[in-house]
Amino acid sequence: MSLENNTEQKHAWRTTMPHDQFAFMKKVLASPSPIGFEAAMSYGVIKPEFESFMPAGWGIHQFKGNAGLVFDSHPGRDDLVSVMIVGHADKIRMQVRKIDDDGKVWINTDSFLPTTLIGHEVKVFCQHPDEAGKFKVIEGCTVEALGAIHFSTPAQRTGEQGIKPESIYLELHTHGKDRKAQVEALGLRPGDPILLDRPIKHGVSQDTFYGAYLDNGLGCFSVTEIARLVADEGLDNVRVLYTIATHEEIGRFGSTQLVGELKPDVLIATDVNHDYEAAPGIGNRKMNPLKMGDGFTIGRGSVISEFLVQSLENVCREQDIPYQLDFSGRDMGTDGMAAALAGVDSAAITIGYPIRNMHTSSESAHTGDLLASIHALAGLLRQFNAMNDGRGITHDDLKNSHIRLDHI
Repeated sequence: MSLENNTEQKHAWRTTMPHDQFAFMKKVLASPSPIGFEAAMSYGVIKPEFESFMPAGWGIHQFKGNAGLVFDSHPGRDDLVSVMIVGHADKIRMQVRKIDDDGKVWINTDSFLPTTLIGHEVKVFCQHPDEAGKFKVIEGCTVEALGAIHFSTPAQRTGEQGIKPESIYLELHTHGKDRKAQVEALGLRPGDPILLDRPIKHGVSQDTFYGAYLDNGLGCFSVTEIARLVADEGLDNVRVLYTIATHEEIGRFGSTQLVGELKPDVLIATDVNHDYEAAPGIGNRKMNPLKMGDGFTIGRGSVISEFLVQSLENVCREQDIPYQLDFSGRDMGTDGMAAALAGVDSAAITIGYPIRNMHTSSESAHTGDLLASIHALAGLLRQFNAMNDGRGITHDDLKNSHIRLDHI
């Protein structure tokens, strides 16, 4: 790599994200990909983008049971150490539960805190009533619970009582007779997915942005940008599996299936993390004070490989890339668990982007944290490719890399 490229990359995470790159990130996050319908992101946005820059020799793995995708830099090269980098395309969603006679559509709030949903505009995705199998979107609905403060209990007015998930419904503004029939005529049925209508925007502070579904369109965006960064560098000593997974939010089922089938030697999960330092009301929990804008996070603990932690830290130190250390106990809570859940022997690690207000309509993040992670993981791939005097990392390197505390 030229000195000029090194200089450009050294400062990438300290500069404002280019307009075109931010526009692509916005496109990824705006794709309607609720759990079970991830193809809008994986096939509709990510696949065409990869096909626009990936070398002719790369392959694409597709799957029968989910809309996940794996872009393979060296298909069939089982002799190479394989590195799977995973983002998950599924978004937490609300679902239609029941349509009442008065036109209310009672909904399931899934992983949203009910009180964060009230009054927000959403999109409902359902089959067209006159064309079986064809889907349509209904816009302009809002999520409601109480209707008005006048109908709330005294405890709700003081904040002593919250809002129960079973109180949440959609307001479709129906009126007149047969309001249930009006709703059904639109095509709504139980199980139809509902998404917040909140595309990302630039934030007030420099290099920040906010909106819905940073979890985890950001991971899929990062996987794509890592691939774009190294696609033409000829990293022929390592096989990289750039992976867009599904069903993470309900148990990491998509990545577990993909890892079980492709059996990578190294598994790297990319996902959002929390800005604990700015989180309100958790001071007594003594959480690690991760900060938005201070760099991406590297997880330690759980089933994470300490060899990978040290390798990634070394890359960051050499290139002056900002990062923060995080920890996990029993379960790291990301797709980094997929190998353990699938019973596959992989060295695993999870990296994250500290965001605020996770699982709300106003998640916020810093572009510098994303750019830092992208260049750090690209650097890690280059390091793997250059190991053993340019012959690349080997399976034995991984087997013999376990940290020995008896050698202190």
